[in-house]
Amino acid sequence: MVIRKTLMILGFILIVVNLNKAQSMNEKLDQVELMKQFIGTWKCEFDDETKFISENEKFGNGLVCNSKVIKNGKIVDRVIQLYGYDKKADKFIIAELKESSPNMELCQAWFTSENKGEIIITNPENSPLKFRFEFKTPDMIVQKAIQDGNVTNEIMLIRE
Repeated sequence: MVIRKTLMILGFILIVVNLNKAQSMNEKLDQVELMKQFIGTWKCEFDDETKFISENEKFGNGLVCNSKVIKNGKIVDRVIQLYGYDKKADKFIIAELKESSPNMELCQAWFTSENKGEIIITNPENSPLKFRFEFKTPDMIVQKAIQDGNVTNEIMLIRE
């Protein structure tokens, strides 16, 4: 009788564990679909008359992003980013070129929930820097730059 009850309890536990695993697998975020939230033109204005404008287009399973920094009506820098989805890592790899820099920056980006995610700079010569972004609404993103565990900058981007 005790053995039968023990086997029934073990069987129940195995069923519950397997159901939880199946539910966890179903809850995996669709990174490609979520990244589509960035498609469009985004704008950020700073106090010193500086504007950041990014035009993001879908390209395959990724994005092509053309951005510019404008100060007093003049383009002072441009940035091109290519987002490519890495299925094995379930993250996006970003290659970034800045007109003002001879270096190419490599980053990884992914969503941690339906409206939040992270971007990590992966170049070894850079200090450990990451960004956290959150879609507050479909047309507003808040992005925080984090270095050594401290928020060093926060910006808000609005979809035009």
